[in-house]
This record gives sequence, C-alpha cells and structure tokens, in this order.
Amino acid sequence: MTLHDASWRAFASDNYAGMLPEVLAALGEANGGHQSSYGEDVYTDALRGVVRDEFGARAEIFPVFNGTAANVVSLTSMMPRWGAAIVAESAHVHNDEGGAPERVSGLKLMTVPVIGGKLTPESIATQAWGWGDVQRAQPSAVSITQATELGTVYTADEIKSICDYAHAHQMTVHIDGARLWNAAAALDMSFGEFTSAVGVDVVSLGGTKAGALGAEAVVILNPELADGMAYLRKMSMQLASKMRFVSAQLLALFSGGAGIAAAAHANSMASRLRSQLEGTPGLSFTHPTDANAVFAVLDPAVAERIRDTWKFYTWNEFTGEVRWMCSFDTAESDVDGFASTIRAELIAG
Repeated sequence: MTLHDASWRAFASDNYAGMLPEVLAALGEANGGHQSSYGEDVYTDALRGVVRDEFGARAEIFPVFNGTAANVVSLTSMMPRWGAAIVAESAHVHNDEGGAPERVSGLKLMTVPVIGGKLTPESIATQAWGWGDVQRAQPSAVSITQATELGTVYTADEIKSICDYAHAHQMTVHIDGARLWNAAAALDMSFGEFTSAVGVDVVSLGGTKAGALGAEAVVILNPELADGMAYLRKMSMQLASKMRFVSAQLLALFSGGAGIAAAAHANSMASRLRSQLEGTPGLSFTHPTDANAVFAVLDPAVAERIRDTWKFYTWNEFTGEVRWMCSFDTAESDVDGFASTIRAELIAG
C-alpha cells in the first residue's frame, strides 16, 4: 500500500529521497535463509574487505544505525572522559545532534567561528590550548564535516594540514562524513586519498543521504583507536542483530561505483540549479556550490510563495538565507521547473 505520491520531489533535504535502486535490490538479495547475527555474517565480512580496499589496509568498520550514533561513538572512541573536540561553529555535530555528544558521551565540544564551514589550523589554534590545566576540558580531537554543512568540500591538502597540526598537538582527527560520497565525487578521489592517506584517524561513513536506509558506520583508520570499539558500539545501543541488512546496503553503495555515481548526479543537479539562477535579480548566493547544496538569500515573502509549489528550508531566518538540496533522484526536469518558479516569483516581486 503506497500512501504518498511517488512522483513528488522537493529541494529540502537529501534525506527526503527514498532508497537507491541498487540498495533496495541488495536488501532483497540479502534476505532469505539464515545468517549469523551481530556481524558474524558473510555480508559484514565482505564489507570489511571492501572498506580496507577503499580506505586502507588498516581500516576497520563498525556499522551503526544512524549518523548521530556514528558521530557520538566515533568521538567517544577518540578521547578520554575529560576530553574535548574542536569543531566548526556551523558543524552538524554541534547544531543538529540534540546535544547527544555532550549528553550521551559526556565530552565537550569547543566551537570555532569559520568561513565557508571549514576549519583551518589557524582557527583550531584558537581553542587548542590549556593542556594540563585542570580547570579546562582537554582538547583531544578535531572534528571536520566533509562535505560541510554549508555545501563546501575540503581538499585533500586542507585535510592534511589539519591532521598535521592536530597530530603535532597530540590530537586525533575525525571526519563527519554524512555526505562523504558527495565529497569524493566532487574531489574525483578515492576515499582513502583524502582520509587515511592524509592522516585522518576516524570517519563517520554516511549511507542514508547516499540512498541507504538506516545504514551508517564508524570507520577506524588509526588502529590504536580500535580497542574497545566493539564494546562501545554495544553500550551505545548500536549493535544490529541482523547486521547483514545494514552491511548489504553499504556494500551496494560501494559495488560498481553506485554510491559515487549517485552522489555525482546529485552534485551535478546542484550545479545545474545554480547555473540557471546565476545573475538573477533579487537573489544572491552565499557559499560555493561544491557538492549537492545551494545556499542563497532571497526575500522571505518570495521564498514563501515558492514554497507553495516546492518545499525547501530556510537556513537563517534573520538573513533570509535558504538551502536547496539535490538528491540522487533529482531529475533535470525538477531543477528546470524549480529554477523557473524561482525566477517567476522574483520577477513578480
């Protein structure tokens, strides 16, 4: 029984999209018969091998259910009870996790104002101090978002400079990779080239925004941080009994480049949308469109009229900034129709 219009699409979030066809098919293929539970199945075992191929021979993967868990479990594994993670002021882990890192793990987040959503060694340095001071949480990790909350993408060199700085100050580096597939497609690089090869210690590997359903993972790149991860995942209520269905989805994203192709399409649709609106009076863009997000400012009244036809979110109510997201199933006709509606409403005033 279908309760929704399967032809309706929006520009609000890549979470609105359904499942990538390859992922949906993989679930059916993984069904039937019995497999050992709690990660002792053939799908999870195969996923371990694929992740080592993608991220490096020392990589270990721990599938979990959602991105919040991936981030909280990752950060918890990276620091002592008294530790703190330095993050961008705009980071999802700070603004959109409902306080989970602090409440569930007990760690401290130290925020830094940034430009374009990106941390730099110089901005990290503003919080990287106070070691040995019993009055201050101890800076122990740096967490960056790739692609960022503002739709920008760190280059491999930018990540390396952060890792070099962090490691020189005895801090580890985490990537919140909810949209890691979009970043890889934008960079035209393998995952390993901008993670393990440049010094990243732990990655939260997103699957949901790439077309999976409740399939995310913690990928440990630094073996020194793997001790106890199996226990930590269980304590965090993220150990799936029928893990084959989580692992099968992630396998499908890796198989035949399905995840990268889907992300590249979403990125190209965002570029198409931006190019169609460049130079439109009454609209200005606020950030580069590196991946699958377009950020712009337009009159709130105009935005409300556009929302009568197309759903999207206001990012900043004080400035009128809006966010338009493209997904793996965004069609060229969707982009063209949306852009036409925006132009018409701006002309109408």
